[in-house]
Amino acid sequence: MLHRIKSFFDEHLAPGAQTSGGASEHVLHLATSALLLEMVQVDGELRPEQCEAVKIAVIEHLDLDEGEVTELLDLAAMELANSTDYFQFTSLINSAYSLEQKVDLIERLWRIAYANQSLHIHEEFLVRKIADLLYVPHSAFITVKHRVIDAVLDTKS
Repeated sequence: MLHRIKSFFDEHLAPGAQTSGGASEHVLHLATSALLLEMVQVDGELRPEQCEAVKIAVIEHLDLDEGEVTELLDLAAMELANSTDYFQFTSLINSAYSLEQKVDLIERLWRIAYANQSLHIHEEFLVRKIADLLYVPHSAFITVKHRVIDAVLDTKS
């Protein structure tokens, strides 16, 4: 599996890039993708709207084409299956992301949660837990939640 992950990043993303926190860009992209993917799975139902929202979030965040995104999400799913908690992902993100990047990630999680125009209690719990692990202030957590809700309500009209 490690060979497959390394091959993917060597092929599609800047090899060996390091962040200010010391983690490679590759590992950060995988950690971020794993958290986004977890949002789809947390309520036990795979909804097409949410799967599509994850793809869009990864495409926007990493500037990859759809085939590359599918492969990255497959790798992220393997990482999730082998993980025991979210800390292994959030600790990497904490060491490299600015507060603005963390808030952006929380907004992407809200967008995935609301992609089907409803919110399951497990989805809200996951966003709150990840926001806490990323030390995102509660005010930012609420602000982006309301921004996403407003966007969802606008699309309903």
